[in-house]
Amino acid sequence: MFDFDKTFDVIVIGGGHAGCEAALISAKRGAKTLLITQSLDTIAQMSCNPSIGGIAKGQIVREIDALGGAMGKITDIAAVHYHMLNTGKGEAVWSPRVQCDKKIYQFAYKNFLEKQENLHILQDEATQILTKNGAVDAVITLRQTKYKTKAVVLCSGTFLKGTIHVGKLMLGGGRYNDNAANFLSNSLKDLGLKIGRLKTGTPMRINGKTVDFSKFTPQPSDNPYTPMSVFNRPVKKDFLQCFIGRTTDKTAEVLAEHAKESALYSGNINSIGPRYCPSIEDKAVKFPQNRHHPLFLEPEGLHTEEYYIQGFSTSMPEYVQYLLLRSVEGLENAQIVRPGYAVEYDYVDPTCLYPSLEVKTVLGLFFAGQINGTTGYEEAGGQGLIAGLNAALKVQGIEPLILRRDESYIGVLIDDLVTKGVNEPYRMFTSRAEYRIMLRTDNADLRLTDYAFKYGLLPKEYAKNFEAYKEAVTLLETDENAKIDEESLGPWSLAAAKNSAKIQNKYKGYLERNIKEAKALENADKIIIPEGFDPSAVKGILIESKQKLAKIKPKTLGQASRIPGLTPSDLQLILIHIEKFRREHAK
Repeated sequence: MFDFDKTFDVIVIGGGHAGCEAALISAKRGAKTLLITQSLDTIAQMSCNPSIGGIAKGQIVREIDALGGAMGKITDIAAVHYHMLNTGKGEAVWSPRVQCDKKIYQFAYKNFLEKQENLHILQDEATQILTKNGAVDAVITLRQTKYKTKAVVLCSGTFLKGTIHVGKLMLGGGRYNDNAANFLSNSLKDLGLKIGRLKTGTPMRINGKTVDFSKFTPQPSDNPYTPMSVFNRPVKKDFLQCFIGRTTDKTAEVLAEHAKESALYSGNINSIGPRYCPSIEDKAVKFPQNRHHPLFLEPEGLHTEEYYIQGFSTSMPEYVQYLLLRSVEGLENAQIVRPGYAVEYDYVDPTCLYPSLEVKTVLGLFFAGQINGTTGYEEAGGQGLIAGLNAALKVQGIEPLILRRDESYIGVLIDDLVTKGVNEPYRMFTSRAEYRIMLRTDNADLRLTDYAFKYGLLPKEYAKNFEAYKEAVTLLETDENAKIDEESLGPWSLAAAKNSAKIQNKYKGYLERNIKEAKALENADKIIIPEGFDPSAVKGILIESKQKLAKIKPKTLGQASRIPGLTPSDLQLILIHIEKFRREHAK
């Protein structure tokens, strides 16, 4: 065993989208940070679809950007196609989605990390997390090196005991041709954590030269377009097209004939996959009345002919994947360059976490991304940023940042995870947010950027610009022709200020009502459950409520109120006993 001669403030395990945001933000906060990843060549790899954003996901990316994260900035660097979703509905649910060049995205993010002060990147595999007196102490790697640390952020993605499925073929791996992490799960079990299994999948990739695109409907990029990051301006770019098609009756026949050959229905896979991104065979079984399903051909980059077929995820044997392709008009001669597959992996019940994403039973251990039961780059990035920031703040002796449900989709995501848990991979939708009119893409900075300045995550010289931007929005709400000094806004644009002011006015009545409701929620979240007070021991509450309170260990009355099954009378009794507890301990 080699003991490394320096102690790190924070060690981030995993170089995916959660790990990258965690490492970057921890280092930005001034913590000495080590990022350990199995391969430097797959940092920020887009393992599945080559896009960032989508319904509610685009809002999360804007929030990451507003908090000083990098996902939005990298997306604009790698963008090959922009599309604003839900424009047929109100602006509250407009969601940006951007197709990226996968390799440009990957290497641009790697370069961001390499340039970041306080951050060291290491190619190795973490195999064990050591604790001392109930707190994180060190990380052991596959090369038998011991790195001392004060906090760990685990962002393992689909790699914990990952298993790849293609038909009956089963291989170890977190991605096809990338090794699984087979040791770390045992370390987590030794720490008393509950491990479960989930699955996800991806479609085959095909050679675009073998596609008859005349049979598909082209979907050009938005142009002009709105950048994903507020710190970027539109530039002249050569955009690529996406294409839309559909499966056929022949596709349905192939699926019916070969369904049992899928790893999903052969008995090889027992874990649950994402409800809202099912495999094509899962669609056929669960929705037999729908014989035709939409397919989206998405380019993987500027310098490759590979196309990703969104809507065609599968774990069928490779020969069946060819039969499926042959059944679609325009894909009769398509060549598979990478087969579709499913991947099963370990995750940890997220109710073991505080809203800071720290493990309740191990001080200094934080989880982010798919280990918490989520799916999607954006959900992972949002968790990574919060976990990385809170790990650094813990080391520095500062209270964690807990985002509320009324101020961010990231807050909704984390509150759902730690309060309700998951029984399937969690995906964010606008419908999950009760205050979605307040949580728009246009106002993410107005909601969250003050936090970025508070914690030193954005350049200090931008602070005056942001104050000028906020004042401009307020002024434009009352006078759309108000004169604004554009130079005073710095990286924020006058067009963005006008747009936000216009939408604020449009939703004014709804917003006023939402703000009142949110205030009531905030008041409940301000009622802290005192140290030493056990709400599950309160006499008179339901037995089911006692059990759930003992499991979740809520930090506030507001969080307790969101535990499924707790009744208003339960909450009223808890509040009475909190007040009694405080009076007794104030003597």
